[in-house]
Amino acid sequence: MGTVSRRPRSGVARRIPDPLPPETPKETVLRWLREGEIQLLGLVPWGSNATFLVAVVHEGITGLAIYKPQRGEEPLWDFPHGTLCYREVAAYVVSEALGWGLVPPTVLRRSGPYGRGALQLYIEADPEENYFTFRDDPALQPTLMRLAVFDLLTNNADRKAGHCLKDRNGRIWAIDHGICFHAEPKLRTVIWDYRGQEIPEDIVEEVRAFERRLKTDADLRGELARLLRPEEIAALEERTAALLERPVFPHPGPWRSVPWPMI
Repeated sequence: MGTVSRRPRSGVARRIPDPLPPETPKETVLRWLREGEIQLLGLVPWGSNATFLVAVVHEGITGLAIYKPQRGEEPLWDFPHGTLCYREVAAYVVSEALGWGLVPPTVLRRSGPYGRGALQLYIEADPEENYFTFRDDPALQPTLMRLAVFDLLTNNADRKAGHCLKDRNGRIWAIDHGICFHAEPKLRTVIWDYRGQEIPEDIVEEVRAFERRLKTDADLRGELARLLRPEEIAALEERTAALLERPVFPHPGPWRSVPWPMI
């Protein structure tokens, strides 16, 4: 998703409010995103797709979010046009189903200033930090390993270092998931540090619980069915089963395995 690590430097039309306090309950954040009035603040001047910093106002709560309208998506040869905003939301759904909380709260808005699009909580993060600056921190290894597994499961085709944010409390967030969930292998990431290592057992058990949910949780399956194509959900199930059968961090494949630019 297009959450960014700093605010836009141009095109701001309104006063920029403060981000939501980090202690705001998740259900409050989701209701605020789903029901709030969206006010455009400015176009984020980087990225290939239209991305806007917006204020969201609902029931006396005003804060920042990132809005990616469907109509601002650049056509891609290998992803169906107009589906990137759905994939952003699907990434949040999978992150929550895994219990990992890696992706900021994200919803699909049927209408907005530029029509249908994904709306994601803005993360106030240090612009000098990215995956390359904090990947060697021992305290972050459990989270970063889960992020590597998350990208494998979601078939992330664009995990740049700058898509990994560290917020002001030191929490790691993953953003920009518009080109995930392809039915064909597409994994492109800068996170190859764990290649060849066994995936820790606690992470494997969390993935196993996710696999059970994929099979039995009608609400989860229904939500994914509204966001992804049947063959993409089937591929997600296959990748999950393959990881459980061989719980080892993969090596780069024969295709282009690192995104460009890397940050």
